[in-house]
Amino acid sequence: MTRSWISDTPDEVEHPPVPLGLNEMAVPRAAILLSLGTAVVLILSTIWLGWAAWNFNANLEASFGPATEAPSIDGRWAWEVDLLFDTCSAREDDWTWPDSLAEHDDVFLYPGELRCDWEHQGDGDRASVVIYNRGNESLDLVLEIQGGGVVFSASDEPGDVLSLEGNESRIVEVELLEDLSESDIRISVSHLTVVDAEVLLDVHIFEGTEERDIHINDNDRIEVHYIVWNADTDEQLDEGDLLVTAGDDGAYIYGFGWSAIGLDIDNDRGLIPGIDTGTAHTTLLPPPIAYGNSDGHELQDAWLRFELKVDRAPIS
Repeated sequence: MTRSWISDTPDEVEHPPVPLGLNEMAVPRAAILLSLGTAVVLILSTIWLGWAAWNFNANLEASFGPATEAPSIDGRWAWEVDLLFDTCSAREDDWTWPDSLAEHDDVFLYPGELRCDWEHQGDGDRASVVIYNRGNESLDLVLEIQGGGVVFSASDEPGDVLSLEGNESRIVEVELLEDLSESDIRISVSHLTVVDAEVLLDVHIFEGTEERDIHINDNDRIEVHYIVWNADTDEQLDEGDLLVTAGDDGAYIYGFGWSAIGLDIDNDRGLIPGIDTGTAHTTLLPPPIAYGNSDGHELQDAWLRFELKVDRAPIS
């Protein structure tokens, strides 16, 4: 007896294969074409990304200028920094003070970085820091005082910025905020865009023997007694009394007015006969802040050592 659910028709007749319209080479050809298409897309994407990156960089340079490098000369950064007081030596004892400062180098003033002493007469005392651009390129510099208790007078902050033209020198005033018995600070002068390009100045601060009430600062008009020597030969060049404006006094060489910064006197201000409370200190002026820009001057290449003593200070 034949069961209704059993068919006597062959399966290939009852359920013939459905033709897909593909022969045996169709699938490999499609895979090859797909791979080629993917490769073309990747190449075009790479070209587009490269162009986009180049265009972005071009727009960035147009807005901010190209990436800069800090100027250097003979393996050194092209700027130097010192304290105007004649109390400096090698910062890390890695060089020897030259026998002749005027002849030791054609470019740099010092063989290396400096460490200087600052004897103060109480909080509010001042000192002059000098930054020298020894190269022909302009410089944008960041100044920072590390250690506390001292600020730049112009900004009243431990940091400041400074722009120098080629071969320009600039003097800035620093101010002591605390009556420190002894302390050490570090002044770093670094390139604005190349932060690891920096020149360091270490300053050891200590308290003087006699504190004074009035500290001479920028723009004070005072009377000083001065003696000046050639720093290399110790030849005394001049001596006298002058009225000077502390800081940038156009009547004299650039470093002379700034040499008056940091002098001190008591409240008598030198106006009472027989009472002399003015302090004295010694400063060292390299040619760029002395007669270096006076072509043909007999002291054009000379380093000058000044001893200044304040005799009278302003009433206000």
